Amino acid sequence: MKQRYVVLIACPKFVLLDLAGPCDVFWMANRVWNKLHPSDTAPYSIKVLSTTQDLQVRAASGLTLAADALIGDWGGEIDTLLVPGGIDLHDVVRDAGVLKWLQSAAARSRRVGSVCTGAFILAAAGLLEGRTATTHWEECKELAAQYPGVRIAPDRIYVRDGNIYTSAGVTAGMDLGLALVEEDLGQNVSLKVAQELVMFVRRPGGQSQFSTLLEAQAANRQPIRDLAMWMAEHPASDLSVETLAARVHMSTRNFSRTFRRELGKTPARFVEALRVEAARRMLEETDARMDHIARECGLGSGNSMLRSFLRVLGLPPSQYRERVRA
Repeated sequence: MKQRYVVLIACPKFVLLDLAGPCDVFWMANRVWNKLHPSDTAPYSIKVLSTTQDLQVRAASGLTLAADALIGDWGGEIDTLLVPGGIDLHDVVRDAGVLKWLQSAAARSRRVGSVCTGAFILAAAGLLEGRTATTHWEECKELAAQYPGVRIAPDRIYVRDGNIYTSAGVTAGMDLGLALVEEDLGQNVSLKVAQELVMFVRRPGGQSQFSTLLEAQAANRQPIRDLAMWMAEHPASDLSVETLAARVHMSTRNFSRTFRRELGKTPARFVEALRVEAARRMLEETDARMDHIARECGLGSGNSMLRSFLRVLGLPPSQYRERVRA
C-alpha cells in the first residue's frame, strides 16, 4: 500500500481537538491496519504545518504544538489536506499568503476538508464557492452571511461535495476522519478504529448536529436526567406520562410541570423526539423495513412513524434515509 500524506495546518488560536481528533483517527487507523497487515507500510503519514513563521503554534486553550514544518517549506505530497478551526480567525482569513498556499495545495490534493470554523478559511480561499458545506451550528448563519456563494447545510455532521469535505464542530472532525478512513481502508477498519477510540457511534454525515439527549443533559434535576437516559435506552417501552411519573415517584401533574420546566417541552413531545431519533439511527445504519423500525422504536406502525417524522423533521422517513446515504 502506498502511504498517504495527511497534512493539517495549524494557525494561531486553533482549537486543539479540531486538529488532534482527526490526527488520532488516522494514527489509530495505522495501528489497526498494521495489526491486520503486519508486513504492510502504515497507510498514513501525518504532518502538521504552521501558518506562521514559527514552528511553535499556540492553541486557543493555551497549549503549544510543535509543527513539523512551515507551510511555505512543505514540498512533500499531500493526499488529504485538513484545516482545523480556531478562535478569532480574522488574521488568517485575510492572510493572502496563507490563502494562496491553500489554493495551490488544494489543487494538488486528492481531497480537502475542514473541521468546525476551518470552513471559514476554506471559504476565504474560494474553495467552497458554489459548494455545499457545514460548520459548527453556532457559526452557520455567519458563514452564510460572509460567503453567500456557499450553500450551507446547518444540520449535518459532515458534508461531502466533490472532493471537498466540511464537518461540524469539534468532535465532528473525528466523524469526518472515520469517514475518510472508511473510504480508504474499508468499513471493517473504520469500525475497529471507532472501537479503539471508544467512540460510541460512528455517525453518518447526514446525522443532525443536535441530539435530544444532549438537550436532556441541561436538566437541573438529576432524576429527570436519569429518566431521560432510561427513556432513550427503552424507546419501545410504555413511556406514558403516568408510567414516567411513577418511575420518579411524582404525581402526574407535578411531573408534567417539572419535566416541561426542565427540558422545555412536554413529556409527550420529548418521547416522540427520542423515538424519532432512535428511528433515524436505524434508518442510517440498517436496511430494515419501515414497519419493523417503527415497532422497534416505539412509533407503532409505518404510518404513525411517517406522521412523527413529518412533525419532528419535516420530511418522511424514506426521504431521510435517501438523504443521509447520498
